[in-house]
Amino acid sequence: MSFKRFLALFFTRNKEFIRDRSSLSWNILMPVLIVAGFSFAFSGDIGKQFKVGVINENSATIQAKDFLSLKHIEFYSVDTSDSAISHSIKKVQRHQVDLLLDAEKQQYWINTESPSGYLVEKILLGSQKKISLEKQQFEKQTVSGKQIRYIDWVIPGILSMNMMFSALFGVGFVIVRYRKNGMLKRLKATPITAFEYLSAQIASRMILIMVVTAFVFYGTHFFVDFVMNGSHLNLFLVFALGALSMISLGLIIAARITSEETAGGLLNLFSWPMMFFSGVWFSLEGAAPVMQNIAEIFPLTHVTAAARTVMIDGAGLVDISYHLIILTVQSAVFLFFGAWFFKWD
Repeated sequence: MSFKRFLALFFTRNKEFIRDRSSLSWNILMPVLIVAGFSFAFSGDIGKQFKVGVINENSATIQAKDFLSLKHIEFYSVDTSDSAISHSIKKVQRHQVDLLLDAEKQQYWINTESPSGYLVEKILLGSQKKISLEKQQFEKQTVSGKQIRYIDWVIPGILSMNMMFSALFGVGFVIVRYRKNGMLKRLKATPITAFEYLSAQIASRMILIMVVTAFVFYGTHFFVDFVMNGSHLNLFLVFALGALSMISLGLIIAARITSEETAGGLLNLFSWPMMFFSGVWFSLEGAAPVMQNIAEIFPLTHVTAAARTVMIDGAGLVDISYHLIILTVQSAVFLFFGAWFFKWD
């Protein structure tokens, strides 16, 4: 590999992107406008359905079943593992869940600072039929914590989604366009190798994505003041691995396609399901298990989940190691097959 040829390709691609003012503006303005819109839409107090997490739902007592049969409350099952319960308690602390109920032990957790939690507790206690003295009453556990706004919760997904579109279309669509207009065929006649060309494309897009993401992150943070409890370096690592994984995915799609229309269709086929089923806009908790399993396939799921855990929970590398490992493996697999399938013409 010639480092001189690599740098020439790298700087050429960067200049091409910067000179394309429409693409540059779109990559910067779209996430900023989305954040601004959601910040305005969800800045006030709006009515919402109560949300309750339920542990041991299948072995619920009679008293708990009376409560679980109520309408207009969203119940979702919580796994009995210690980590799942701890995670759900954190959601109660952040006001994301109004109440957490152990339906077998008749124990519940409530945030003392949550107005919705206060009302759900009254509904829980008021839904019980007359209980004889020998029957166990509900045991109350209290937690406290600052409310997490919807904009705090959604901002990691917006940043990840913008990275996804920039990665897939910025590499996949560009390579197909080069192949269609004969640019790749002319490059093939030069000493440039496929490895040099692809690595320059990946490196260029990686740096551009990270610069744009950092600009959007700090720019919107200045105006919206969203929650950032974790390490900025950990968040940078999450976004870097996520960008690499999605760039590599775009490389696979563009490896042999010669039609821009086909490339656009395939890129949309991958990007839109990822956007809707990766937890960007809404939590997947309570969703069908099949849907949750499918979401695990998408790189965007792991980027969003890891970034959200770092920003809201202040998680360290160990806490997000599962997502980092998945993204690393996906990047390696996508890069291997993308380079293997690649053709110049």
